[in-house]
Amino acid sequence: MSHLFESNEILQKLPKHLKQFIKPQNYEDYSSIDQAVWRYVMRKNVDFLSRVAHSSYLDGLKQTGISVDSIPNMYGMNRILKDIGWAAVAVDGFIPPNAFMEFQAYNILVIASDIRQLEHIEYTPAPDIIHEGAGHAPIIANPEYAEYLRRFGEIGCKAISSAKDYELYEAVRYLSIIKEAPNSLEADIASAEKKVEDLQQNMGIPSEMALIRNLHWWTVEYGLIGTIENPKIYGAGLLSSIGESAWCMTNDVKKLPYNINATYKDFDITKPQPQLYVTPDFAHLSLILEEFANTMALRTGGLSGVNKLIESNALGTIELSTGLQISGVFNTVIETEGKPIYMQTLGKTALAYREKELVGHGTDTHKDGFGSPIGNLKGINLAIEDMSPRDLAAYNIYEERTVNLEFEGGIKVSGEIITGKRNLQGKIILISFKNCTVTYNETVLFKPEWGIYDMAVGKNIVSAFSGPADLNSFDLITHKTSSKTIHVKKTKERLDLEILYQQVRDYREDKNRTISRTKVLEQLIEKHPNDWLLAIELYELAQIGNEAELSKKILNHLDAIKQNKPEFGRLIDDGLNIINKETISG
Repeated sequence: MSHLFESNEILQKLPKHLKQFIKPQNYEDYSSIDQAVWRYVMRKNVDFLSRVAHSSYLDGLKQTGISVDSIPNMYGMNRILKDIGWAAVAVDGFIPPNAFMEFQAYNILVIASDIRQLEHIEYTPAPDIIHEGAGHAPIIANPEYAEYLRRFGEIGCKAISSAKDYELYEAVRYLSIIKEAPNSLEADIASAEKKVEDLQQNMGIPSEMALIRNLHWWTVEYGLIGTIENPKIYGAGLLSSIGESAWCMTNDVKKLPYNINATYKDFDITKPQPQLYVTPDFAHLSLILEEFANTMALRTGGLSGVNKLIESNALGTIELSTGLQISGVFNTVIETEGKPIYMQTLGKTALAYREKELVGHGTDTHKDGFGSPIGNLKGINLAIEDMSPRDLAAYNIYEERTVNLEFEGGIKVSGEIITGKRNLQGKIILISFKNCTVTYNETVLFKPEWGIYDMAVGKNIVSAFSGPADLNSFDLITHKTSSKTIHVKKTKERLDLEILYQQVRDYREDKNRTISRTKVLEQLIEKHPNDWLLAIELYELAQIGNEAELSKKILNHLDAIKQNKPEFGRLIDDGLNIINKETISG
């Protein structure tokens, strides 16, 4: 995978399973129209955002090496980003939320390298390089915000999803793709929108991932900062949307103080947001994040933590009070009085301590699952993990002894002890038996003929989280998307238009001054009468060259477009205003 990106010391720390999402940027694939779209959005953004964005935005544009005139090259960005401890990689549209957040935990920005169509210049539901590169990248130059983003990723990638979450992710990904793709049928878009809507309305109790995704949306994507009366923009979704960044400043959008209640406010990715949250400062974001993290199974563990993992039907980990970590797909928990007394995984399972797999306890050893009692022995106040070697011997928990252990919940373990493993503090964390039988009432949970029985030691579950404890324990390079970004073959008309855009770009960049801009205008009017953006670029050159006659012809053409296509009117006027303002100030 390393050939997909130019590595550096930050990217080198990425685990293999994240590299599967990286794709080459293929900078040469950006057309001259793509470059013009970037330039228009960025010029308009910088002009408007200089008044309404947090001060870190404009400073960050300079620090992260993002040019207003050209789509950023990821490799060039990385050479500058590494000075603030970050890096960037290209991906294909939306990636799974856990992976997206895990990238953040490694100080890496995930950038969807495609760019929106000219037809969707103001807003696209699909992630694109304008949103990621011009929205996310500049703000991370602020150290406090960058640390919030990293910490969010670190906590967020441990959030437990539900089985429905992944279904919703695939549906949203598909919707974003076909809404951005040219030539998509309205009926297909409507069908995809309905599927997303139906899923959203039938998600049941929101998972941890659904809740923390809300926090991410209302801060990282659509956050405001300052006061309710005078907020500034810092969310990437607003910074990269020339339509919504203006609309969000109006009274039509309700402004609410940012607090933990935002966790329970859902959002619709396909529509402008009717309300936004305002944080007083970046430090407050971290306070709310920690407040939410305190409610996660990552920190609370217990029966609810195991049940969340079972509902997710995905690879997860529980950590016991001894520090022993059990990673697998959890499918059963036996409980009594609201406490788990036995848990079971299905299929490949690995045991670890402090995120490092225990020697001899990988998925080859536990390929058919792992089950163990949890809690204290019946009638004994001292937990096994707190017993000294003398205590263990007194209770017959000793190598080569045959024991009958009965736990408080009714789980019974009978067998001959082979050996045990201890943690760094000397606490016993695992006991291995042969000729072992494990029962709960009349149910047999483990039989002697199944081989060695490894019993985890722990009086309670202190943590439960998504993913494995040791990333090397499992083959995680398994991601397959059900949909890929659509790139249709360009028509001859489109290719001809790109040539005209390229000629104007070459003229502006002094690569070819022999081009007749009057002739370009004539061809544009004749063959592409509704294309307004190139006419804007031609007008800029005419103004710079004080060519009044050419300027007049272009303005007449733009007026004609506004008559035929009123929806382009505001875009045209905004482009002209920026040029006129720059010409006067210049």
